[in-house]
Amino acid sequence: MCAPSDRGDPPEEPLGFAEKPTLRRLLVTLLCLFTGALGLSTVFFIRTVFLPEPVQATPAGSLPATREEAPRSHEAPEAPPFKEDGVDQDAAAPAVEEGLPVKSQGRLAFVIDDAGNNLDELEPFLRFPGPLTIAVLPGLPCSGETARRVQAAGKELFLHQPMEALGGQYPGPGAIYTGMSAETIRTMVEANLAELGAVVGMNNHQGSKTTQDHKAMEIILSLCRDRGLYFLDSRTIAGTVAPEVARRLGIPIGERDVFIDNTPEKAAMRQWIETAQGKARRSGSAILIGHAWSPALAELLQEIYPSLIEQGYSLTTVSGLIALPRP
Repeated sequence: MCAPSDRGDPPEEPLGFAEKPTLRRLLVTLLCLFTGALGLSTVFFIRTVFLPEPVQATPAGSLPATREEAPRSHEAPEAPPFKEDGVDQDAAAPAVEEGLPVKSQGRLAFVIDDAGNNLDELEPFLRFPGPLTIAVLPGLPCSGETARRVQAAGKELFLHQPMEALGGQYPGPGAIYTGMSAETIRTMVEANLAELGAVVGMNNHQGSKTTQDHKAMEIILSLCRDRGLYFLDSRTIAGTVAPEVARRLGIPIGERDVFIDNTPEKAAMRQWIETAQGKARRSGSAILIGHAWSPALAELLQEIYPSLIEQGYSLTTVSGLIALPRP
C-alpha cells in the first residue's frame, strides 16, 4: 500500500463575500426595495409640486362652485320653434312691432265699369279678395246673370247707366238722352234697375253731354234721392254739373278721381293707382275706375292688394265713401 502523502490535499480556503449566495441574495433584495421606495417618493414629489390637482366634474343638476360655468356638452339642445301645420310660428310673426299699428294712409274705392258683356272676363274681379264696386250695363245678354254673380260674390252692385255723349257715340241700350222728358227718363232708369235687381247705386256710362245738362241731371239725382241710391259721377267731362245739382238738392255724391286703364299696360295702370294713393293720403280717400274688359287690371289688383293693406290703405266701396242723409 502506498502510504499517504505527508502533503495531502491543499487546505480549503475561506469563501469570499461574492461567493456566499445567501448574503448576495439578501443584498440584492434590499437594494431593490430601496430603489422602489426611492422611485415612489420621487413620483409623489413630482405630482404634488408640479401637476395641478384634477377638478372633479360637477354632477348634473348641482350648483356650480363659482358664479361662472362653462356650457355642459351633455345638456340637451334647445328645442326648435313650435310648428303647426308646417308653419314656423316665429318666422310667420309680423315684422311690425306688436302694439304699433300701421298708420292709416286713407281709403280707396275701386270701381269696375262695363260689366255685362262677358261672364268670363268678370270672374277674375269676382275672385278679388277685397271690396269692389262693379257697375253693370243694362240691356245686354249677360246683364242679369252678371248682376246675380256680383251679388253672390259679395261685391257691391251698381247700375252703369248709359248716357248721351258729345261725340254722338252709341252709349248702349237703356240710355238717357238730353231731349227726353222727365217721365221717359224715370221710366228708362226704373226699367234698368229692375233688370239688375238689388242695385245699391249708379254711375254714368259715357254721358259727356247728359252730365252737362242741368234738367236731365236733376231728374236723375232726384230719382236716386227718392230710391235711396248712391250716385257716382264718372266725370267723363270736366264741365259736369252733377256736383252742383247734387248740392242744390242737398244730397251727397261721389266723384271719380282716376281712370286706371286708359292705357292698358300694367306699368301705366300702376302709376295711376299710385296717383290715387297720393290723393288718399292728402284728403282721406280716392275713387278709381277701371273696366271689366281689362285682364291686366284684374291681375294687377291681385298683385298689389297685399301691399296696399301693408302700407295702411283701406279698401272700401263707393257707398262706403258716401254718407246718404237719413230719411
